[in-house]
Amino acid sequence: MTKLKIETMAEMAAKGAEPEILFWVGCAGSFDARAQKVTVAFTKILNATNTQFAILGKEESCTGDPARRAGNEFVFQMTALQNIETLNTYGVKKIVTTCPHCFNILKNEYPALGGNYEVIHHTQFLQALIDEGKIKLQGGGAFKGKKITYHDSCYLGRSNNIYEAPRKILEQLDSDLVEMKRCKSKGLCCGAGGAQMFKEDEPGDKRINIERIEEAIDTKADIVAANCPFCLTMLSDGVKAKEQQENVMVYDLAELIVQNNNL
Repeated sequence: MTKLKIETMAEMAAKGAEPEILFWVGCAGSFDARAQKVTVAFTKILNATNTQFAILGKEESCTGDPARRAGNEFVFQMTALQNIETLNTYGVKKIVTTCPHCFNILKNEYPALGGNYEVIHHTQFLQALIDEGKIKLQGGGAFKGKKITYHDSCYLGRSNNIYEAPRKILEQLDSDLVEMKRCKSKGLCCGAGGAQMFKEDEPGDKRINIERIEEAIDTKADIVAANCPFCLTMLSDGVKAKEQQENVMVYDLAELIVQNNNL
């Protein structure tokens, strides 16, 4: 296995260097076993394309998104101000993150507190790498003849109107992209947004992730592609609940690119 090359902002600053981007790993990408695989996949792509990047490492804390969504504005502001101080100390200008929740709050809500950065979601960044010819997706690879359906995460889709970049990536995988009944601006939440990830279900007849995965299964897709660690968890749980683990796989787009290019 190729050793990953990852430097922290502190290490780069110590030698007087500045990275092209700061990779904001996020809580899920750091601590959740499933999301860690996405972090590794995206890092492999950054290494393979010789992208100069750094992470904050132990200096990175939660963006405060779950606290704000759950109604604890004090904790959000304290957390955000601490992060902004760290980012501004290093003079960070461009941030890429694999989490739409981190993406949305850094891009749209940090400026009000003095944190002004160019914030890009990794699906946009990956599409740019493809457009620049730095990633070449191989035809006839692992996904030839496979059906893939794409789940629009709320914070990337409806909140930020990013629908095309992820689909352009999937269209180049030599697979068939099949849309769910509810997609793009009419996409259905996986059930974890708005801090729902961290609380018990409210009374009801069906969990939202079951409803969503049933729509995915109806497309007869072999793979459900996602772009969010919360969505990955909820969709994977839905597949298990429907006992479809042998037939339907759930992957982040970065993982699909790594599989296609054998990185």
